Amino acid sequence: MQVKTKAIVISALKFQEKSLIVKCFTLSNGLKSYFVRDAFSSRKASQKIAYFQPLSILEIEAVHKNKGTLENFKEIKTSVPFQSIHTDLVKSTMVMFLSEMLHYSIQEEEKNESLFVFLETALTWLDHHDEVSNFHLILLLETTKYLGFYPDVSEIDLPFFEMYEGVFTLFHGIGSLSEHETSLFKKLIDLKFDNDQKIFHVIERQILLKILIDYYSFHLDGFKKPKSLDVLKEVFS
Repeated sequence: MQVKTKAIVISALKFQEKSLIVKCFTLSNGLKSYFVRDAFSSRKASQKIAYFQPLSILEIEAVHKNKGTLENFKEIKTSVPFQSIHTDLVKSTMVMFLSEMLHYSIQEEEKNESLFVFLETALTWLDHHDEVSNFHLILLLETTKYLGFYPDVSEIDLPFFEMYEGVFTLFHGIGSLSEHETSLFKKLIDLKFDNDQKIFHVIERQILLKILIDYYSFHLDGFKKPKSLDVLKEVFS
């Protein structure tokens, strides 16, 4: 069937010498993988490859056979032309890391329109703002709402956060954060993109990033720690 939809690029993997396999999170059909033949061989190769930078937002026409095989694009154009995300070192490192996180997190081939709209809105915000040091932390936490394991905040005044159950507790258990870690996590839960981005210093952000990666790994089968994590730490150190 022929489909016209928006799509967020999750990953692009070189296949043999000239082609690409591109994984996209589409508005209409959730996660889809596409085969781009001769992506590196034509005169316009650089233009074609530029479409598939991490978390680019595209408008696509595609043929979906829905047989579990690679699909094919018919037409591609940029839906949201980013001004700074792929040229600013901090932002580009951030989206490289986030695209890896999403690659291991969005596992279902089913429509999730609310997650798509959230990611599109968040990435547009990132492109238009300069104070973004907590963006990746906020996005990862907010994304858990759409993946089904956002923390239960009904007892948020309790001193410890239990990672396996996703609840705040009175006692410190095996899967619990320390009181200090829980305090930082509570601050993050209250944080919005437009809040003061200097609320955490570097060490606190690193603690929160580890907490979030651990939290994802506890709640998602097959989740892997992103390879770009070390690069992100380097940029933010």
